[in-house]
Formats: sequence, structure tokens, C-alpha cells
Amino acid sequence: MSTEHAPADGRKRRRSHREVADVLRERIRSGSLRPGQRMPTQAELADEFGVERGAVREALRILHREHLLSNVSKGSPATVAAPSERLLGRDDAARPQPTMVGLAPRVAAAFEAPHVEIDALCLTSVSLTMAIGEPLRRIHAGQHKPAKVDVRVLLPSRDIDLAFPAAVDGGEDESGQVHRHWLDQRNAQGQVLRHNLLALRASHGIDVSVRFRALPFTPPVKLYLINGSEALFAYYTLTKRDEEIGQESLEMYDAQGARSVLFPFRRGEGLRDTTFVEQSHLWFDALWNTISRDLELAAG
Repeated sequence: MSTEHAPADGRKRRRSHREVADVLRERIRSGSLRPGQRMPTQAELADEFGVERGAVREALRILHREHLLSNVSKGSPATVAAPSERLLGRDDAARPQPTMVGLAPRVAAAFEAPHVEIDALCLTSVSLTMAIGEPLRRIHAGQHKPAKVDVRVLLPSRDIDLAFPAAVDGGEDESGQVHRHWLDQRNAQGQVLRHNLLALRASHGIDVSVRFRALPFTPPVKLYLINGSEALFAYYTLTKRDEEIGQESLEMYDAQGARSVLFPFRRGEGLRDTTFVEQSHLWFDALWNTISRDLELAAG
């Protein structure tokens, strides 16, 4: 049994599942654990790291999602993936995809963890609300049951003049129809997201926190941070289009958020990716703790 984690007094420091994954990832990449080699059993890993088996299982799931392990199941120890499997998996995972293609499976995978943490910065929460649908279905079907879910969402304030969506000729929207249309969507989607997640408290006894804060600017990009290990980044690309609002057809500048292409970055996938994930968390936390303010999802 390895003693590399034991402090001088002989007691083992309790580690999180992410720390266990970090150590095992380094062993795989250094060659200490070779392709095709079977991993120690979950019981052996739990004893070595001084953690519960649930933490070990989650660490193995992380490495499986990173295509570093194969044959991850409850029945037998996982196997270190061959280099060809790793390259294929990494290329597939790193491929930029439209938001609704790339976000949903990552959010679903996040809910396999005992503690789900999702931070989002976006224009509305439409994409996130839709992506949450599948993990909710799995929870209600008894396939997953995280112990805790923490969701934080940064959205533009209702009190600012949005850069977009906005009428091409501002004079055509003197009554503020475009702004009210966006605000109604922002509030409605946020309320649905909050209601669906908080309902897990009563139905499954899951500890859920859903918080919103308002930004004093229009975000030109969207960002999703998932379980502390992945950052998904996309640009809002503006187009000019006609929108039917009420009885009027208005020419407006807007962004098709669901079609925005997400670029994925993963902690542990090299210095660039790891640094991007870390800096994205620092940026999000700074916005959350400084210039944003509490957001009430009230009717517009």
C-alpha cells in the first residue's frame, strides 16, 4: 500500500474525490499505471486515500469521462485505457459543439457526482434550463441521486440598456417591447429552473441551492462551470433579424444562444485547459462577489 499521502504523524489526510482523481490521473500519465493494467479495487483505493468508497467511485467516473479508464463498473476494477482510446476520447470531448449539443450531456454527467456544482453566466438561462431536463428525469427514474446540488446563475440586470437584444433603430422600440420580451423570457426560464431543482428537496430529499445575481452589463460571452473540473465557453454572435413581438414586427439585433458554439476546457487536460478552468472560476467568483447584486425573478 502506498504511503505517499501519509503525513509525519502517520495519519492520512482526508481527500476529496477530485483530489483522488488528480493523483490517479498523474499516475496514469506518468506511466506508473500502464495501459491495459487493472486498477486497484475500490476498497483498496478507499483505504489508501482514507475516503469513502463513494468518493473513489466518483473519482473513477471522472477519469472514465476523460477517457483515461475503461470498463468502469461495479463488478470489477477498471482498466487503464489504451493510448488510442485516450486520443479518440480527448478529440471527441474537445470538439466545439453548439450549446444544446455540448451542454446537455455534460450537465447530465455532472449529476452523477454526489455534489453537483454548476455556475452559469449567460443572457438568459434557456439553455441551462433545457439541459437540466435529462438529469432530472434520471433522478426521478431512480438512476441518480446526488446528495447536494448548488447552482449559481449570473444574468443581466433588468435596469440596464441591453446591448442586445435591441431594436436596430432604437426609435422603433420607444415603448421598450424588445426589453420586456427579453425580461419576460429571463424571468420565466429562471423561475422554471429554480422550481424544477428546488422540487428535488421534497421529492428526493436532496439538498438544493439555486441562486441568481444580476450583472450591470450585457455579457458578450456565455460561460458554464461544471463540478469544478470543466469550463464551457462560447461567444454570443449577433445577427439582424425580424421578431414578432405583440402585434408588431421589429427588426432587431440578437444572438441565438442555443446555437452558440461551446469550447470545452478540462482541468487536468494540460496546463492551458487547467489554467483556463481555474481563471474562469476566479472570474466568475469575482463578478458574483463584487459588482453583481441579488436578482429577483419578478414579473417585468
